Amino acid sequence: MDLYKEEGKQHQKLKYLSCLNNILTITNIPKWKTSGDWFDVCKCNIPCPCIFAQTPSYGDCDGVLAYHIKSGNYGETVLDGLNALALSSFEGNIWAGNTKASIAIFFDEQADQKQREALQMIFSGKAGGFMAQFAKIIGEHRGINFVPIRFEVADDLSFWSVEIPGKIIARAEALTGPMTPPGKRVQTINAPGSEVGPGTVATWGTAVSDKVDAAEIGYKWERSGRSSKHIKFDWSGP
Repeated sequence: MDLYKEEGKQHQKLKYLSCLNNILTITNIPKWKTSGDWFDVCKCNIPCPCIFAQTPSYGDCDGVLAYHIKSGNYGETVLDGLNALALSSFEGNIWAGNTKASIAIFFDEQADQKQREALQMIFSGKAGGFMAQFAKIIGEHRGINFVPIRFEVADDLSFWSVEIPGKIIARAEALTGPMTPPGKRVQTINAPGSEVGPGTVATWGTAVSDKVDAAEIGYKWERSGRSSKHIKFDWSGP
């Protein structure tokens, strides 16, 4: 018996079964769509270089990423009004392909079982769409929790905030200055490192509160005056 030949056949069989499993998984995913508001507050100076696909201000970055689904569905499961929040950290240029981020995710405790399953499929990237691409830059997963999340964004984008009572509070106000016309916002269009996908408009803000007390999973800081940005997102899949 040619052992090398048999091992080659076995390898091809396993590869085929793996591909078949991926195909079956994809075919079981319903059509889905979500749109809403996203913002972050982070360690970087204003403006955060990461959205321009550059190295963070201090060489590394950690921050809060907050999501509010205004309208969404995963098949027949409605996702309107649900929130999600992530804590993340990384070193170097996250978009250069030489580093990966750690992440911990918190989902809205108001979600029922089907909604929880849908949120996990979407935000893990397993349901395709933009988050499948985003998942490629994640290295270490530090857990998933379901908690109360309070999310607020002003209609005129004058401020945005998120809170997990007793653990996380992040709030920012729109960046302004002597040359900013009244009622106007400082914005960046088509940023090369947009955290929610291509073709976006980022509105810049200044973090007035950025406090995280989650030392049990490796995230703890308190600061203000650093970078923040708001972007609307619109995803679909698979």
